[in-house]
Parts: sequence; structure tokens; C-alpha cells
Amino acid sequence: MTVQGHAALETELKHLKTVERPEIINAISVARDHGDLSENAEYHAAKEKQGFIEGRIQELESKLALAQVIDPSTMSGDVVRFGAKVKIVNEDTDEESTYQIVGEDEANVKDGKISVTSPIARAMITKEVGDAFEVIAPGGAKGYEILEVTYQ
Repeated sequence: MTVQGHAALETELKHLKTVERPEIINAISVARDHGDLSENAEYHAAKEKQGFIEGRIQELESKLALAQVIDPSTMSGDVVRFGAKVKIVNEDTDEESTYQIVGEDEANVKDGKISVTSPIARAMITKEVGDAFEVIAPGGAKGYEILEVTYQ
């Protein structure tokens, strides 16, 4: 994952541990004070949310412990690799798009970040500026050309 992606996961983990976890513990305590737990919807909802929060904390801790953090700003060249920001053009429509190739957890197409495991990213990896590539999409094969590769 990129440095920014790693920082975002660390921020989420810190928020879950310092804000969400104490809030849900308090909510469970309050719900417990309302009496019979077998018919207490508040209690069951709070316990369910606690399970989700604890699961997410474990997932984030695991991902952060195993993460290989790559700083794209230390890289250069015209070859597409993880972390690259790639400007491409659709050969049929001449529509230009720019994407950064990032880890699965930080992918967000609206922000122009695509997962390294996505079909378009896999097709671009190891290509250079000026190379054409094809992506098999649900609507059929689409051809693209790489216009620019930058690392920031």
C-alpha cells in the first residue's frame, strides 16, 4: 500500500480504539441498566455493533502488520508500476483518464485510485509511455494507450 493508504488505515484504527470502542462499551452498560437483556433491543444492537468494531480493529491491525508500504515519490521512470499515476486515452472515444495504481484498501475510482488487482491496472503494469494495451470488459474489449506516467 502507499504511504497515504497506510496513514488512512492507522487513522481509522486509532478512531475505532479511542472513540468508537469506548462509546459502544458505554452504550452496552446503559442498555444493561434497562433490565431484562433477553428482550432488550438496545443491548442486542450495541453488542452487534461491538462485534463489528472489534472485528474491524483486528482486520486493520493485521493489515497494518503485514503491509508493505511503498512511497511512489521515491520512484521515477516511464514504466507503470505500483503507485504510478497513469494518464491513458481510450483509443475508440479519445476520452482521457488519469488513475493512480494503489492497494485494494485505498482504491476509490471517484478519486482516480484503482486497485493493483483491477483488470485495467493489471493490463497497465510493466507497460511504458506510448504502449497500447487492451482490457477485457463486460461490454467487450477496450483499447487504451498510455500517455503519461508520473510518480508523486
